Amino acid sequence: MSTPPAAPTRSALIVHAHPEPDSFSSAQAAAVAEQLRSRDVQVHQIDLYAEGWDPVLAREHFMDGPGYFKPQAEQMQAVVTGTLDDPVAAHLRQVQQADLLVLSFPLWWFSMPAIMKGWVDRVFVMGATFGGEHGIFERGGLRGKKAIVVLTTGGAQPAFAPAAPGGYGDIDAFLFHIHRGMLEFVGYDVLPPVITYGPTRLDGAERAAALAHVQAHIANLLGD
Repeated sequence: MSTPPAAPTRSALIVHAHPEPDSFSSAQAAAVAEQLRSRDVQVHQIDLYAEGWDPVLAREHFMDGPGYFKPQAEQMQAVVTGTLDDPVAAHLRQVQQADLLVLSFPLWWFSMPAIMKGWVDRVFVMGATFGGEHGIFERGGLRGKKAIVVLTTGGAQPAFAPAAPGGYGDIDAFLFHIHRGMLEFVGYDVLPPVITYGPTRLDGAERAAALAHVQAHIANLLGD
């Protein structure tokens, strides 16, 4: 079955995970927000570190006493009964209302920071984003919406090329579990990632040029 085209981007949710507000990663997230607003996109932002987000999907979020804890079953039940608690319920509403989800983070250990993974664990709720009346992939609860990863790396770009001698490995391979296993899994149309390689090696002028490139990339991707 073919997937219907994603709707034009009128609203975006940027979920950002970096502990330093003055980092390039944080500046990059701000540049993305600025570019989206310049295109009349309504932007909402969640800064996980600033909010002190609890990344642990725990029994205590659903159960008061002992018993077998099956997280996804508890999520499903909370959706059915309308008992999903904030801040998860509030974040889920923002996800469902946004045409575009932006996940902004530095590449740590070839993946996303734990706080971001914990956000996905808790907010991509079974029964709301997949499962229940929804399926997965093209039948996921967030089908018809777009998602994009915006990240920074510690290493330079050549080190992430496929089969680069002495390199880290193919950047697309590191992002597969995010693109396919998280975003596409719940129905998103995933856009090509925005990546700034090795920003700590950039001087002031190069940093400004990199941020401008990020904005141009976003404008090009969202030419809807």
